[in-house]
Amino acid sequence: MGSAGDDATAAELAALLRALEQGRSRRTGFPGGSGFDYRPLAPFLHHELTDPGDPDAGTTADHHTRAMEREVVEFFADLFHAPTQDRWGYVTTGAAEGNLYGLYAARVVYPDGMVYLSDTAHPSVTKAVELLDMSSVTIRSLPGGELDCVDLRHVMDRHRTRPAIVVATAGTSTTGAVDDVRQIHRVFRDLALSRHYVHTDAAYGVHAALLATEPGFDLADGADSISVSGQEFIGTPFPSGAVILRRSLHERVTRADTPGTTETVVGGARNGHAALLLWYALRRLGTAGLRGRAEHARDLAEYLVRRLTELGWPTWRNPHGYTVLLKAPPAELANRWRLSIVDGWTRVSCLPGVTRDQVDRFLAELREGAAPRVPAQPTRLRPRVPATAA
Repeated sequence: MGSAGDDATAAELAALLRALEQGRSRRTGFPGGSGFDYRPLAPFLHHELTDPGDPDAGTTADHHTRAMEREVVEFFADLFHAPTQDRWGYVTTGAAEGNLYGLYAARVVYPDGMVYLSDTAHPSVTKAVELLDMSSVTIRSLPGGELDCVDLRHVMDRHRTRPAIVVATAGTSTTGAVDDVRQIHRVFRDLALSRHYVHTDAAYGVHAALLATEPGFDLADGADSISVSGQEFIGTPFPSGAVILRRSLHERVTRADTPGTTETVVGGARNGHAALLLWYALRRLGTAGLRGRAEHARDLAEYLVRRLTELGWPTWRNPHGYTVLLKAPPAELANRWRLSIVDGWTRVSCLPGVTRDQVDRFLAELREGAAPRVPAQPTRLRPRVPATAA
């Protein structure tokens, strides 16, 4: 490429960087957390890092971060209470891949299983069900976004001859609702179902595990596998995550589907830089540092709800989440703050990296831009917003 092409490339990159820097001050938590400095890892971008096959398998390659990947898996296995001597996992491209692997494992164990998912489940769950060609039923959610276990029991009773595969969510993307895996197991017991599997999508659930909030959703509570995002809360600068399950279950899946091979993960070779960045963040922050970020996110969400209420602006927050729902502001303000609007509602995610100063500036613009609008009738968002929000 000649000088003109180099200049054009440089100009395009400079424009992109300016846009990113200008938008930083108006980020409202989407798509993930921020505020962690990864610059000390810049020298590693000059190296190819590929983690091939099973994280525990041997390899002749030396350009990998498998040891760091195993440490990341151990951290999340501890966080989600996987049995000390019965745990396995790997670093994924994001929570969506973890959902795909969890359902893949469920399908290998129960080829004729019926998948039950909430109408507030993440779209990646529906996509995984379609890719794996699994039968599924959608279950209603409660007004706050949680899986309705009464409806689950009613629907599951009609399919009780088939194994039950339930996808729980720990932190729905819209309301931050957390499904109770113990209640799901109560449904299994009530219907005398012995063949069952629970996968938890915990992409948005790290803060709930750190703050030990109810309800329970991890392996100690009855989940068989769990998917987590490294971008949403920890704040890697690109999508990443991990999937955790019992080693005994993983070995069962491997024997049934891929005997004699180390290619036991969805994508085969994986991004070694993702494991490196997650390892670095978890090492530097530790459980205490991450818990501090979770407490800050929770407190900031509570602060935003309190201030919106003082303004008379319709708002609601799930007590387990850092997502604040509010009636949509004028379009110009929503565009300026990168807010998406669905059925007259929008949301602010008070993830790490969002500051009180940002929240105060948003509130000031909201107060100046339009008068609060309290509707006469409750308005439902899809997924549903509690009537108390309206």
